[in-house]
Amino acid sequence: MMSSIRQAVSFARCLAGVLLAALAAGHAAAQEVVSNFASGPGNGVYAFASTTPKTLPDLMKGGAGAEAVNIRGHLFLPPGDGAKLPAVVLLHGSGGIYDALLNYWPKQFNAAGMAVFVLDMFGPRGVQSTAEDQSSVPFVADVADSFAALRLLATHPRIDPKRIALMGFSRGGSATLRANVTRIIAAQRLPDGLRYAAFIPTYAGGCVGVFRLVVRSGVFTPAPMLFIHGDADDYTPIGPCLDYADKIGRAGTPVQFVTLAGARHKFDADDQRRHQMRNAVRIRPDCTVETDIDTLTAHDGATGARLQGPAYRDALKACQAVGATVEGSTKARDQATQAALAFLKKVFGL
Repeated sequence: MMSSIRQAVSFARCLAGVLLAALAAGHAAAQEVVSNFASGPGNGVYAFASTTPKTLPDLMKGGAGAEAVNIRGHLFLPPGDGAKLPAVVLLHGSGGIYDALLNYWPKQFNAAGMAVFVLDMFGPRGVQSTAEDQSSVPFVADVADSFAALRLLATHPRIDPKRIALMGFSRGGSATLRANVTRIIAAQRLPDGLRYAAFIPTYAGGCVGVFRLVVRSGVFTPAPMLFIHGDADDYTPIGPCLDYADKIGRAGTPVQFVTLAGARHKFDADDQRRHQMRNAVRIRPDCTVETDIDTLTAHDGATGARLQGPAYRDALKACQAVGATVEGSTKARDQATQAALAFLKKVFGL
């Protein structure tokens, strides 16, 4: 009996995934795909070209050979048509687009004279959430999407291409960290020296495990970074990010770190209730696996030994854990907003 129930549930999930993918494909086909913003379009939702690399070596090929995909971006411009505006690209986490990304954050940045471009990286790929299966959308696809968005946004006549920042939340914070890596940027072959001006990894993943890079001088660019993190986060614990930020700063990148007392994961959500995510996959904070961006090899950060084959697979398995909590906090969100605005105003010269 239980076997039959499990099979029925599995079939229902599979069917739901197929239907979601079909709906996403249909929507993408119906929505006009823009190749640039040269005409100066206003607020709206725009489909644009990106790719889905599957591995870090694939990402280092700059999209060559990767599967093409049209993702979506929600553009929010403040009123006016005068001087060029700075802009912020926002990347969601494992749960996909949520209300605060489309309402709260655009309002705050628009009020400060900044344009906002919110990416939907999952919906167009037929995925709703990756919380329980991060492999359903490769992590490096988020990074590719961030650069595709930068290329597009830089063509808008109201946007200053030299003043575009990247802010990512949770899984999106992982992509934000990777988007400030010198070799990854060079591999994208961006036009006219285009690059992000600043980075705000917010309750970021990517500070521990295979997503963490061996830090040495030149790995990260000199573009300034602001980490924002709650000290009660049990999904992406603050400890590894404090250590990672310190190492990045010591290697030459200007780094600030704002700790939000008592804040949990996804503190910017409108929902103030605490939710248990019993099946959410996370990386243990004591994981010592890290990646060398120069050789694209994995190492044990504690011993320096290279990890490959069974040793690598065993290390990754030992680093995995399941279960976390999320909880919105108006206080923490307000503090994060103040920190982000102060940081960007300084970077953008506002």
